[in-house]
Amino acid sequence: NTPRLTCTKRVSLCSLDTPFINHTFFHPHQLYVASNTVMGNKTTLFLLLLLLLFVLSHGVDTTMASNNLFLKRNSKSVVKTDAGEMRVVKSHSGRILDRSMHIGFIDMEPKSLFVPQYLDSNLIIFIRRGETKLGFIYNDELAERLLKIGDLYMIPAGSTFYLVNIGEAQRLQIICAIDPSTNLGLDTFQSFYIGGGPNSRSLLSGFDSIILKTAFNESRTEVEKIFSKELDGPFVYVGDSHAPSLWTKFLQLKKEDKVQHLKKMVQDQDQDQDQDQEEEEEEKEEEEEEKQTSRLWGKLLETVFGKVNGKIENKDTAGSPDSYNLYDKKPDFQNAYGWSKALHGGEYPPLRKPNIGVFHVNLTAGSMLVPHVNPRATEYGIVLRGYGKLQIVFPNGSNAINTKIKQGDVFVVPRYFPFCQIASRDGPLEFFGFSTSARNNKPQFLAGAVSLLKTMLGPELAAAFGVSEDTMRRTVDAQPESVIVPSTWAAPPEDGIIEGAHAA
Repeated sequence: NTPRLTCTKRVSLCSLDTPFINHTFFHPHQLYVASNTVMGNKTTLFLLLLLLLFVLSHGVDTTMASNNLFLKRNSKSVVKTDAGEMRVVKSHSGRILDRSMHIGFIDMEPKSLFVPQYLDSNLIIFIRRGETKLGFIYNDELAERLLKIGDLYMIPAGSTFYLVNIGEAQRLQIICAIDPSTNLGLDTFQSFYIGGGPNSRSLLSGFDSIILKTAFNESRTEVEKIFSKELDGPFVYVGDSHAPSLWTKFLQLKKEDKVQHLKKMVQDQDQDQDQDQEEEEEEKEEEEEEKQTSRLWGKLLETVFGKVNGKIENKDTAGSPDSYNLYDKKPDFQNAYGWSKALHGGEYPPLRKPNIGVFHVNLTAGSMLVPHVNPRATEYGIVLRGYGKLQIVFPNGSNAINTKIKQGDVFVVPRYFPFCQIASRDGPLEFFGFSTSARNNKPQFLAGAVSLLKTMLGPELAAAFGVSEDTMRRTVDAQPESVIVPSTWAAPPEDGIIEGAHAA
């Protein structure tokens, strides 16, 4: 007797937890398993029954899976002290995302320092609140720049830098894009702290004291006192009783003295000429080994600080690129319902190296940024103010995500995917973000007075929709506004919806 399995149970694909279903672009909502004949023995029948029971009782909601892919509300704290914190929202490239980018949030208390360090990733910082002094190595020299609200700056991977909150009694808030294209693959990104760090020790403390003694031409006692000292972590207070004297004194130095301080760290001093000839003979072999080690150490520090042996410039900027203030940029598009800005490498050349663009959009209450497509880049957006709605559509026309967004949320829109944003009627919606291309992305709008449909209007387009050309023309011409239009959508305020993970 041949076993026969007949099943008329309707199975939802939302219950099928398989990579194939969760990541393909066709999402039929229901699957009929009807009158299927299964040939085989009792073992086969038993296994199929177990599989069916598992599908029916242990499913995963694909709506939640989509939310995790396109909307990221959970940031992870990577370093934190009483003086400041850095949180990161991770993303990973895959079948949909052409390139990964991590979004970081840095909060610093007044009179605090983010200690000198370098990263294995390019870092683009945007000053959201407060003022900061950025110090960094540029063309083998120390450059310092004052950054204010709205300023953007790009710090290349491997360039040593530090940040100081110089605002009076004001917290410093920075949003940053972390480009992992150059990273080591050890983690989301890797920080190399010159002083302090998440383990409260400098990376220099990992070297033997004899190496540090030779490299700095100091006594073993002195180098051990400095580099074996436990510090308060990557964020420290400066200028008060809680400040480690090392960084307080460093920041109080003049620019030329700071360069000399860094210069001292990479110079390999000769041995004292007053040493006795007999002592030199006895320690000749050991000294040769130490000198060789010192040269290697010097090369290592040159990659950290640059070759600071050149001429010292009196200018604090040392010829480094200017910052770019996004708030001072005129909108690329503006009407009564909002405005939008896009910054590309042609306008700000430092963006070309990491190949990253920047955008900034403000929608008035009840307005909508019409459905559009970015054909050149993935977008990583951060809601700066207000709340509203985000919808993204799969390439086959099915819904990918349709959700409310609020201040502090991070959303990801893959390249080519149609999407739109709508502001609540209760107030404006402002969002800012980074794209994975430094070129002018030229978004393609699917509705409005400058839409693709209007440009392609003709008998071919009407035939594609199965309607007459007159009907198609009436529909396409009905919207007199372009890009940003008034909307009828309005969501009632929810408890706590205005509060975000990184409220302004």
